[in-house]
Amino acid sequence: MDLPFDGGISQFFASNAPDAVRDAITGAKKNQILNSDYPYVTRMKRDAYENELDALQIELVRLQAWARTTGERIVVVFEGRDAAGKGGTISRFRENLNPRHARVVALSKPTDVEAGQWYFQRYIDHMPSAGEIVLFDRSWYNRGVVEHVFEFCAPEAREKWFGQVSTFENMLVDEGIKLFKIWLNVGQATQLKRFLDRETDLLKQWKLSWIDVEGLNRWDAYTEAIGETITRTHSAAAPWTIVRSDDKRRARLNAIRSVLTTLDYAGRDNTRLGDIDPLVAGGPDLWHG
Repeated sequence: MDLPFDGGISQFFASNAPDAVRDAITGAKKNQILNSDYPYVTRMKRDAYENELDALQIELVRLQAWARTTGERIVVVFEGRDAAGKGGTISRFRENLNPRHARVVALSKPTDVEAGQWYFQRYIDHMPSAGEIVLFDRSWYNRGVVEHVFEFCAPEAREKWFGQVSTFENMLVDEGIKLFKIWLNVGQATQLKRFLDRETDLLKQWKLSWIDVEGLNRWDAYTEAIGETITRTHSAAAPWTIVRSDDKRRARLNAIRSVLTTLDYAGRDNTRLGDIDPLVAGGPDLWHG
């Protein structure tokens, strides 16, 4: 059972954060990107971001209309470390879509009944019907990363999952479901800064839990588990798109483009879509740990 958040982010920052991470946070200027490996020094300007987002959301509405007309089924899986920007990106995908036909699936800890089922079974129940778009806020990839890092599953269970996941995804694709897998990749300093901001914001404290605090101490374990998972589950049928999310604005735009540019939907306006930034979004080679 998840416990209510009772602090700990500031304590970690003061006593356990790596010196380089602490220095990056305390020395940052307004709008500066904290991750020195990120290809841009400052975040995208708001006016440019909002203009591009407006154009892309019009295209998303067209995509949904096409799916409703043709009966297409679309699944987008969003994964990434805590505070990588999954929720915000999903919100920008969905905010102008008809909620009757575009839904978010964010499953909690398995019930006792679900824990006794085939691992993928509870996800199958949420797959789209004709004309639907389903956005998974975390997914069956919990087993490859979070459950492994926190020892919530045995190594044998994880290895069995690796042996089945590509077959499972191939079945979805063979069934005709358009499957997209997006991994939002965030730097350590950026993640910690976002946690610190949440800790002091009464409207966002609900996003924090004990597992977030403990996860800060397991950065390297997460890195190893994520790298292995991406490598072993990237396939021609179900490839990963890595989106570098230290700048949430660039991440949201490029995540949306990574879906829209792949689908030949009715009324698609390429002048509105723009181009995917290869420095921000691409294949597994863009994964930097």
